[in-house]
Amino acid sequence: MTKIIGIESFDVRFPTSKMLDGSDAMNQDPDYSAAYLRITTDKAGLHGDSLVFTIGRGNDVQITAINMLTSKIQGLTVDDAFARIGQIARDLSGDSQIRWLGADYGVFHMAAGAVLNALWDLFAKAKGVPLWKLLSDMTPEQIVDAIDFRYITDALTREEALDIRHRMNSDKAANEEILRTKGAPAYTTSPGWLGYSDEKMLDLTKKAMDDGFKLIKYKCGKSIADDQRRLGKVRELVGPNFKIAIDANQVWDVDVAITWINALKEYKLHWVEEPTSPNDVIGHAKIAAAVAPTQIATGEMASSRIIFKQLLQAKGFSVMQIDATRVAGVNENLANILMAAKFGVPVCPHAGGVGLCEMVQHLAMWDAVAVSGHHSSRVVEFVDHLHQHFLEPVSVKGGYYMAPNLPGSSAEMYQASIDEYSFPSGSYWKNEANS
Repeated sequence: MTKIIGIESFDVRFPTSKMLDGSDAMNQDPDYSAAYLRITTDKAGLHGDSLVFTIGRGNDVQITAINMLTSKIQGLTVDDAFARIGQIARDLSGDSQIRWLGADYGVFHMAAGAVLNALWDLFAKAKGVPLWKLLSDMTPEQIVDAIDFRYITDALTREEALDIRHRMNSDKAANEEILRTKGAPAYTTSPGWLGYSDEKMLDLTKKAMDDGFKLIKYKCGKSIADDQRRLGKVRELVGPNFKIAIDANQVWDVDVAITWINALKEYKLHWVEEPTSPNDVIGHAKIAAAVAPTQIATGEMASSRIIFKQLLQAKGFSVMQIDATRVAGVNENLANILMAAKFGVPVCPHAGGVGLCEMVQHLAMWDAVAVSGHHSSRVVEFVDHLHQHFLEPVSVKGGYYMAPNLPGSSAEMYQASIDEYSFPSGSYWKNEANS
């Protein structure tokens, strides 16, 4: 039986701050980075890959946390790990001396997610299927066994999760055919970075519309006057009915957010994203009630299933935005998606960064095939940066994510890219960083 025999980690950093790609009101000079993990096995060529997305120096801490957890899976067989993935998830989050630093949130929670995501990549590669297909073909009982229901049974019980999955069984084949032929709807943030000039923003907006996107998101929060100026130019270009959204990246206090969002009502915003602290559930609920019918979207920095549970119960958002690497991996996102299905809230995943588009598409596609089906409210974020570094970069055509075909979770990077951008010893950082 195939056995896990080694763990490798890599500090991979891309110099995106030079072009202000990824810039917003909170994060003004990000270097998109990956705390990258590879699980190796005794079968030649078979390994599981994953990453945690950071924006630079955070890699130092994140990689240390990942390396502290990987000993827990050394020596396991792939089949045993797949059969026990729910218990492995609980074990990774349950080390009391590490958990003391942050119970179900923070750097170590994300490190657990890196290990779990690498395992899921390994499982899918071992079975020769993409992750979305592996998840879709798992029985409802297998899916539910992977979930840690601690602290969320007041919102979703094991029995309710099973019922949600069983109800979709008869539609799975048809849903998979739609996915394979049409894909999953996408939206884009590529035109909207706050550091871009108006000219660049509008040129990229035209391109996005020509590429088939039906929703474009713009960063905001510098000042009300600046947002009004930029959104006015965008609305003039796209017309009165094209969907636009904005993202504040947590820069506002609650009452400031309410005033600011209401000052932008004339621009017909499809949603306003991350209006305040990602941990302020009551604040989100107050904002959502005060700015309705403008929708509130959040979740890319929601640290766990517990925060998502509270946001759903408090009606703190109308759009759930899961992230592939913010929580404890695939396992916890299965819970998040099933909770959203129970509450009737669409899941519109956050993506971009390094590898986030590649990874999160599989979760959205599982949702479309096996949980809530295909519907017009689900759109998956697309940002056109750094895809060339991955073995199977995302394919977006006519505003739709096409289903990936290679086995795995699409998280695997080319070794040449890892070698070039490894910090500080990679060829880029040694030879070109100061040029």
